[in-house]
Amino acid sequence: MPLNDDPQHGAFEEELGAVLRRAGDGFSADDRRELVAGGLKRGRRRLVRRRLAVTGGALALAAVGIGGVYGGSLVGPGAGTTNTSVATAPKPGNATGTASATDPKKTPDAQIPLKDIADVLKANTPAGQWTFDGLDGVGHAVAGVYDDGNGKAAVSVGLYRAGRTAESGSDQVTCPDEALVAYDRCADGRMSNGDRIMAIEGYVYPDKRDGLKNWRVVRLTKDGFLIDASEYNAPAEKGDAVSRENPPFGLTQLKELVSADAWAPLTAQLPQLPKPGKGETKPPAVPSAAAVQATLRSLLPKGVTVTSHGGDDGHGYVVVDDGKGKSLVGVDVQPKAGKAVAELFSGAGVVTLPDGTKVKATQQPGEKGGAGVVWWSVDTLTPDGFRVAVSAFNSGAQHEAATRAEPALTMAQLKALALSPKWQKLPLK
Repeated sequence: MPLNDDPQHGAFEEELGAVLRRAGDGFSADDRRELVAGGLKRGRRRLVRRRLAVTGGALALAAVGIGGVYGGSLVGPGAGTTNTSVATAPKPGNATGTASATDPKKTPDAQIPLKDIADVLKANTPAGQWTFDGLDGVGHAVAGVYDDGNGKAAVSVGLYRAGRTAESGSDQVTCPDEALVAYDRCADGRMSNGDRIMAIEGYVYPDKRDGLKNWRVVRLTKDGFLIDASEYNAPAEKGDAVSRENPPFGLTQLKELVSADAWAPLTAQLPQLPKPGKGETKPPAVPSAAAVQATLRSLLPKGVTVTSHGGDDGHGYVVVDDGKGKSLVGVDVQPKAGKAVAELFSGAGVVTLPDGTKVKATQQPGEKGGAGVVWWSVDTLTPDGFRVAVSAFNSGAQHEAATRAEPALTMAQLKALALSPKWQKLPLK
């Protein structure tokens, strides 16, 4: 049911404005209109910065979860990000380990009593029956099952330090791109008190299967803390059948939850970010988002019209239409691929060009659930480790049904695009 027709949850725009007024003490009407217009209409927001995955390009991935933020412990030893269509908070009991970019062995764990986090969660949500598991320990996140008599629902809250810079955590409060992530509504903006907030109505799976919904609100405070709340319309994120049409809390309720003053004493207990080690390796430099997108557009064949575009540093995409239906085309540029990636370019199907560049071309079904979607890709690696991977789909978004029989670009065109010398001439940042 559309939000505007739902008497329980009300209009998305009105609820968002209401919570921003209360949390920000005076969010203006003009600001609300700008926020809603931007959150609901744009399809160009950047996702969390990511390097090429060893197994493929960024277009093969769903939106990442809490990446690069530090709560002292996230989802277990050596864990990194959450690859669901909408990122989720960690499960209770995972009070050890880390997902920070630093050495896990050098990262202290958060020491917030889990009971205290649960108490704030219960105190700032409507009356109902709560069930938690493992509240005797310490950590930074809790997950419980809430029952208001209309169906049990999983609810989780996590507290994190965003990072070392002013921009740290900004991607967590920025609406993801609709071409890459499936959701019904998303809005983001800055409150008058300086905090930033994002609200998103998404799904557990990119193809929206099983009707499993995940509604999530994230607040980034001025002093660099993230309060991340998620709710579902089932007793568990995965593995249980839908128990209700929508998650239990209205949008205003969920946003007021993350805006509660009671979180401040708890986030203050999060351990400080570890100082960079002497031998800590910086991420490899990549071309800027603007440079990648501009180069991609310049290399497109004639006869296609770009209907939308976006990306991030090292990654860019366009949605094109040649009159036969929309087609998503993306590129990832990795100047220093490393030995792990080099191992992918071996075995059958890999062609070595006279200059030593290796080319791997594949045609396979899409992975994000869109009916009839196919994924064509050409992955290239030069002898000095410069990697360019190009992907194309026969749909404007991987999680949406195919709009055409084949992608708008042929395999030969994808190969030519990936092998263009323009990529190696781009300045790095």
